[in-house]
Amino acid sequence: MFIYGRKTVTTTRFGHVHREIAKKAAVAKVRCSMSEGKGVVESVRVALEENDFHLIKEITSFINIGDLSDEEIVTIMRDARKILHSLTLDFYGLVNALLSVKWKNRSLDAIQAYSEFTVDILVARNAYITVGIPNLILNWIPRYKESGDWTNGSPSKRVHTDLRTVHGLLNRILAAVPMSFDVVIDTITAKFPYFKKPPHFTICYIYNVLWLMKSEPLYEELLLQLVINKLLILDVNAPREKIEELREEVDEDEPEEIFQMDDVNTSPKQAQPLDHPIGHTLDICLLQLFKFLDDKFRPLLNSDDDQRVSKNRFFKILIQIFDDIILPSHDPHHVQFVIFHVCSIRPAYEKSFLSFLWLKVQNPNGFPVMRHVAVCYIASYLARAKFVPLSTITYYLQKLSNWANTYINDSDEFGGKSCSLKANMVFFSVCQALFYLIAFRARDLTRNAKILKLLSSLQLTRLAMCHFNPLRYCLPTVAIAFAGVARAHQLAYCHTVLERNARRKMSTFDGDEELKPDERLDTFFPFDPYILPISGEYIEPNYLVYKVHDLNETAEFLATNTMRQKRGHGEMDEEDDDNDFIPVEKLQKLSELSNSERFEKQYYYGTSPGFNQY
Repeated sequence: MFIYGRKTVTTTRFGHVHREIAKKAAVAKVRCSMSEGKGVVESVRVALEENDFHLIKEITSFINIGDLSDEEIVTIMRDARKILHSLTLDFYGLVNALLSVKWKNRSLDAIQAYSEFTVDILVARNAYITVGIPNLILNWIPRYKESGDWTNGSPSKRVHTDLRTVHGLLNRILAAVPMSFDVVIDTITAKFPYFKKPPHFTICYIYNVLWLMKSEPLYEELLLQLVINKLLILDVNAPREKIEELREEVDEDEPEEIFQMDDVNTSPKQAQPLDHPIGHTLDICLLQLFKFLDDKFRPLLNSDDDQRVSKNRFFKILIQIFDDIILPSHDPHHVQFVIFHVCSIRPAYEKSFLSFLWLKVQNPNGFPVMRHVAVCYIASYLARAKFVPLSTITYYLQKLSNWANTYINDSDEFGGKSCSLKANMVFFSVCQALFYLIAFRARDLTRNAKILKLLSSLQLTRLAMCHFNPLRYCLPTVAIAFAGVARAHQLAYCHTVLERNARRKMSTFDGDEELKPDERLDTFFPFDPYILPISGEYIEPNYLVYKVHDLNETAEFLATNTMRQKRGHGEMDEEDDDNDFIPVEKLQKLSELSNSERFEKQYYYGTSPGFNQY
């Protein structure tokens, strides 16, 4: 047991005072020696000739703990440059101290002296690259009190000037010693801020990585892969449900204005940052990435062949990263919109992306789960991308239908297959994608007779009625919405299948009285609504929000009128006469649809993105 008394406390206090006095005395001694011409040069000479490193230790301590002035930094750096050939690994501590000098907020002469020494020592002595590069990368990490210097991912003028010096040094070192990039990548990966750090830490770091990508295009693939990896970590730690809960709480706390006056002179309301700290970090980082990709892919007026080749090469890199990182990730929320935004810039990118996904779906040697995910991406992309032409949608509807019908033909030819979900996951995914697209884009797909004729050729009835029973494994809202649209336009009649499936969903027990859970396709829609407010400015103009089909709306209106008549309303309102222009055949079809909607509401089991809320 240790007992601390007054004597111990006093001794500790005086010990600290003595150390401070000794430190100041050592600093004063070195300053005096430097004024007499016994600086770095003399200390190295004594160490080499007399094997006495006492002066080296003193000047190293002076550089580490002394509050150096700008003139002292200039003098020390210039003296050190004179003896670069002598600074072997025996002087590791001295060189480490020189490279660790705090040069920010110094005079231009001090910054210039530090920069020249750093480049010269790392080029002349490659062994010190593992010391110099980390010291430069550490300048990418801001201090806690510097959060005000970063506004929506953009640094202040002072911070930008300091970072320009760092990147200038990195570019010079990489140009002189190309192999040093391995150290750069390892250092960037090792020093990446923890995702729970304050937002400006990660935002600043991502900003600098993207800056390095601009200046060093040769290393784009490795750097972009690192950025996507880190953003995915943020994405999975900022779930959509948590962000929406916090947003609802904020909306409830805000006072509701009774009278709101419209002012034509007011500027548009700016997006408010999220209260979720990790979600806010992800929002700003994606904003930076979208800006970078915009500059990278946006076509120029006078672009030459080399620029076009460079853009195409970078897009192939992006597709490869999507294949390696994003596609295998389980249920990401926002990072996948990177490829969504890039495809909106140029139609050729959209075609390449869809072709890449379709090849994965068709590959019989691929993992069924990956083929299933690829189908989900195709369906969600075609449903949500406003810029996709209708011809592309119909083209992939035909591809999906042909593949599914070929699958049924093969199963009939070879004596049938097991109808289990595990054995036919890709088939059920393709069928659900087909149903989802028709239900989601019903307004576009039913606007004229030509497209309706194409839909009639997809053999939807055969798909819905086949022995595999794909509607059983689809999400309920997808199946119900498709059934309504298909029946309204006489494409297929699926409600008998839905009724039979609904009866089978009743709880059943086997011989051991264990509950058998109902099998259902584990589906996600990767391009569900983008809820990050600040970076959303790049997504919203090209994003399609689901709107209820006009037939459904009219059917609901007719159903309401029918119920009113049954309750004894003898007279109809004047507004009811507005239906006189609707043909009798269409009224009958809408009436049948209204009856089906009552069934749909009766067997409503959950929500599917798009159909109910968006």
